Amino acid sequence: MISVIVPTLDSETTLASSLSALVPAVVDGFVREVIIVDGGSRDRTLRIAEQAGATVVHAPRGRGRQIAAGVERARGTWLLVLHADTVLDPGWLRDAASFMEKVDTGRKARSAAAFRFALDDDGLAPRLLEACVAVRAGIFKCPYGDQGLLIPKSLYKDLGGYRPMPIMEDLEFIGRIGARRMTVLRSAAVTSPSRYRAEGYLRRVLRNQYCLMLYFLGRPVEDIATVYYPHARAEDTDGEELLAPALPVKGEKDHG
Repeated sequence: MISVIVPTLDSETTLASSLSALVPAVVDGFVREVIIVDGGSRDRTLRIAEQAGATVVHAPRGRGRQIAAGVERARGTWLLVLHADTVLDPGWLRDAASFMEKVDTGRKARSAAAFRFALDDDGLAPRLLEACVAVRAGIFKCPYGDQGLLIPKSLYKDLGGYRPMPIMEDLEFIGRIGARRMTVLRSAAVTSPSRYRAEGYLRRVLRNQYCLMLYFLGRPVEDIATVYYPHARAEDTDGEELLAPALPVKGEKDHG
């Protein structure tokens, strides 16, 4: 039923754990296929994907482009977009199945879902960040890429899918889905804290907030990418998401 799409770029340290969490769903036949869309990894990412039995697709670097390429290969009626550094809670299968059944039987309008955000880290800073994300996702229904995206393939196609943006591709697509067509499930998508640990929680969140402000002010995403990736060209980025406290999605009023 589900085609899982995982964009990767030098993801050897986290990919195995992400794929392992999907094994029970594969065994049950709930997950039809796992498609790894690689943007040019130079580490053991492809070897890990092949050993796991996943389908490997190559695409130009950038999560928006990679996800779009994966969807073109997908055969399932539902899509689950998952980041390579995100591990789904064991309860995700139950929550996803319940949501999908309601949509498929018409008890719920055709819509999408994401998971509760969590960080695989101890301390006050990660808990505060999780609380901020929960407020944002609960009130504005605007989860970001770290929380995964479960969506009927037909709805994805009708909305035009992810766009080839160097950054903010998840925010832009969630805006087209609209708050009324978005549900946040109870089970968690647990994300690696490595980037926050490396840069420091406060510094990273402040930079994320600044980039989000630029986006909502209408600055070109290419300019935002140069701020978010100061040491890389926009075309060399992997299109990673920004996590921040509650903010409405740009253009949300026009959807749903």
